[in-house]
Amino acid sequence: MAVLDCVLGLGSNLGDRLGFFRAAARSLRAHGQIVGASALYESAAVGPEQPDYLNAALRFRTTLTPLALLEQQLAIEHANGRVRRERWGPRTLDLDLLWIAGRAVDEPGLVVPHPELLNRAFALLPLLDVVPDARDPRTGVAYAEYGSTLDRTSVRELENTRAAWLE
Repeated sequence: MAVLDCVLGLGSNLGDRLGFFRAAARSLRAHGQIVGASALYESAAVGPEQPDYLNAALRFRTTLTPLALLEQQLAIEHANGRVRRERWGPRTLDLDLLWIAGRAVDEPGLVVPHPELLNRAFALLPLLDVVPDARDPRTGVAYAEYGSTLDRTSVRELENTRAAWLE
């Protein structure tokens, strides 16, 4: 079986944000191996007015297919109280498949790399924490090149959190 080497983005702006991240990591371990964790970031919400988000990324290796991994992510979100009421609305937990090493996916319901990755510092910066040399599988361009020009005004890295939050 092929192993996916991927990066999952985590976001939360309701309840025990860090607790939801840790619960997601525990659940993910049943489906693969976490091999890296980013720092924690706080960012202003995109969409309707709501509390700031806590964001992070996990480097994850699994034998699941991308679509099967998406199904697991949705189940983990649901188990952690995620209710989908409005687009870009507040949430207890959001899990996004941001990137897969050397692979692009374009399936109904799943596009990887994440279509908004290069527009969202709260996703790209944590990804670069766990895979500093990550490249866009379609163009071969290093994401670090985009990171230097990305608007970071609404995102701040929380000090001394690099991988320390993951239990």
